[in-house]
Amino acid sequence: MLTILFSLGILVWIVFLIDALIGFRQLDSLENEESLETGPMLSVIVAARNEEKQIKASILSQLQQTYRNVEWILVDDRSTDETGKILDELMKEDPRVKVIHVKELPVGWLGKNHALYKGSLHTSGKWLLFTDADVKYGKEAFAKALHYVEKHQLDHLTAAPNLSANHFWLKTFVAFFLFGFSYFKRPWMANNPKSKIGTGIGAFNLVSKEAYESFGTHARLKMRPDDDLQLGMKMKKAGYHQRIVTALRLIEVEWYGSLREAFIGLEKNTFAGLNYQVRMVFFSIFGVFVTNVLPFLTIFSTNKTIAFLSLGNIVTSGILYLLIIKRMTVFSPVLFLVFPITALLFIYSIIRASLLTFKRGGIVWRGTTYRLSELRDHD
Repeated sequence: MLTILFSLGILVWIVFLIDALIGFRQLDSLENEESLETGPMLSVIVAARNEEKQIKASILSQLQQTYRNVEWILVDDRSTDETGKILDELMKEDPRVKVIHVKELPVGWLGKNHALYKGSLHTSGKWLLFTDADVKYGKEAFAKALHYVEKHQLDHLTAAPNLSANHFWLKTFVAFFLFGFSYFKRPWMANNPKSKIGTGIGAFNLVSKEAYESFGTHARLKMRPDDDLQLGMKMKKAGYHQRIVTALRLIEVEWYGSLREAFIGLEKNTFAGLNYQVRMVFFSIFGVFVTNVLPFLTIFSTNKTIAFLSLGNIVTSGILYLLIIKRMTVFSPVLFLVFPITALLFIYSIIRASLLTFKRGGIVWRGTTYRLSELRDHD
């Protein structure tokens, strides 16, 4: 049984590797793009709930952009800390900044999705940039992105940022997440106009206002915890022209501050990413264990065939890991040395998030509880 399983595993890793090699050839780096000095109005929309520790640094990095034809719509989504006050102070300091205070959440909406939608109603730009409250930008990020979308006549552009991490195990976890996301979701397929596969990243979703409104706005994503990904996926499936780029030296976000925070943060969208299906949870756990953990155990088998096939799985998956980490992060590929341990941590995060979702009957996000029945009904 293991002989067949590991033989198929090697073939699958080879297919993934070839797919990634071809896909990465079509993946541009935004750093290499020219800057647009003048152009259409850009409306930046930021939803913030209890972000007093990070929101000011994020907005200040945006206000220093070389591209000047920009307005900011900052949405304070029912914050109970100093976020609203900080946003109001930023508005006083820069006339390009507008602030909206959301006091209540309508039934049938997730907070962030509703806040982004409300912000979009107050925009006047040709382009809308949906970005998170903890993202920091290099000075030419907007100028290069707008030159890119205008040059390629896009409807939607998403950019993969540098996911910074300060602790070793958090780095390994982030790297493994990007590894799994890349070969499972194949984000580079967004650059293939013949493909229906699309993607979106919360740190940077740039969309033309015309396309956004004709698509149906965030009203089509009311109850999706993974709204950023779903926006890109659904827009691409609907036929809009989309691309993804990397921007590792232009856009940076600290995904989570610690491994514990990562586990908590993934509570909200792990089950959503598995389409709220229990069988997908079991399939994911089984798949990660068999492909990313088991070969590191069976390589010590006294059965030479099993040991050899285990080595084959480790080598092929390792080459794919190195390729993805080198292209999608600034981390060291040496992190592969603890690959099976990180895979077990990832399995733990899936189990933890799924069990908590069932125990609570839904997800708790930014202090608000959303029932599982509601999430499934609006999926």
